Amino acid sequence: NPYEWGQIEVKDGEIHLTGEKKFFVITEKTYSDFVFEGDVFIPEGKANSGFIFRGLVKPNKVWGYQAEVDGSEVRKWSGGLYDEGRRQWFISPIKGNKESEAAFRARAGEAFKRNDWNTYRITCQGTKIKIEVNGVVTTEVEDDKDASGVIAIQPHGEKGATYKFRNLRIKELK
Repeated sequence: NPYEWGQIEVKDGEIHLTGEKKFFVITEKTYSDFVFEGDVFIPEGKANSGFIFRGLVKPNKVWGYQAEVDGSEVRKWSGGLYDEGRRQWFISPIKGNKESEAAFRARAGEAFKRNDWNTYRITCQGTKIKIEVNGVVTTEVEDDKDASGVIAIQPHGEKGATYKFRNLRIKELK
């Protein structure tokens, strides 16, 4: 945890993250081309999370690509590609672009199961990025902003809420 806050607990094979504000738990190693898989269970109520990949780190700051975990029953952007700390919603979907938002919801809006475990699969090879949620391809784009970096898990920091992660695994691609 590169942050001065946030509680991390391992319980029954799960990683539980609790905090008063957003933080990330990062890998010690950086990765370039890989397939990453992991399960996430977000708390009830207002909740948001994500998986950072090819991320960059400073004390109390992590930024880079993020596979969105969106707990909203309205927005439904889980599996979208967010650029944490930089371009934000720049490609899948493009925030404010009604056509892009509608196309994203049409292909991905029902993939995320609220109040249940959700499996994410992120594949990066060269400039190609693919995000899948529960077997549904939600994002498939090309971007050359970052070629390598850490992988991280994130709780958004709703007071007293615990985010759960399990079955985190990575396979490097040659």
